[in-house]
Amino acid sequence: MNLTRTSNPFFGSNTFNKAASVGYAEETMTLKGTMNKTSLVLLFVFASAFFTWRQFFGAATAENPFAGLSAIKVYMLIGGIGGFITAIIASFSPRKAGFFTPIYAIFEGMLLGGLSAMFEAQFPGLVIRAVAITFAVFISMLLIYQQRIIKVTGAFRKGIIGAIFGITIIYLIGWISSLFGAPLAFLSGNGSFALIFSIIVAGISAFSLLLDFDFIEQGAMAGAPKYMEWYSVFGLLVSLVWLYINILRVLSIFASRD
Repeated sequence: MNLTRTSNPFFGSNTFNKAASVGYAEETMTLKGTMNKTSLVLLFVFASAFFTWRQFFGAATAENPFAGLSAIKVYMLIGGIGGFITAIIASFSPRKAGFFTPIYAIFEGMLLGGLSAMFEAQFPGLVIRAVAITFAVFISMLLIYQQRIIKVTGAFRKGIIGAIFGITIIYLIGWISSLFGAPLAFLSGNGSFALIFSIIVAGISAFSLLLDFDFIEQGAMAGAPKYMEWYSVFGLLVSLVWLYINILRVLSIFASRD
């Protein structure tokens, strides 16, 4: 099994090999340690998201449920930009992941809290379903991986990575076209094609978790340095954020069509 390949862009080529070659005498990475840190980081996400959520609904009124939007714009902007910058820095600093991962979690929580609040104001009850489905998918994929129902083979890995790069290109084209006043309707609309595309993306984001689990397991088996637990948690969090946003998107399309 090649542990240097994964769908997650922050789990780059030769990540564990480079970490192991540093030569520091320290504790090694374990699955239990990685899962414990994952739980802790998720608490940071929830706390930050709840703060932004409260700011939105604290300013909302019965006449204008979106009155709180102005109150969270700054938080969402800080969360989005801060999360992106932190992710870039953390991706090149595995040994400092223990510092950057909680910061990234807080930034992402601010962004997700704002997005979730806006969707909730438009479609009451949508967010709790999205959160429940996200964790259900996470647990299901973990069980599928543990039971080897789907094996992470080289072909499977290449297929998921190729699909992710394809999606990235589509989003890039959509962003560029929107700058010229011609946005791709299926990236922001609620038509049938938009629904199909969103479901496909959500499915790919779910299956990419299998590659992350494999990366983590192989790192533990290889005796990677202890700090790689934080780096693995960081990469896994990136995948979970992507999965949640995709599920939120799919549910919102269904809700808008009712």
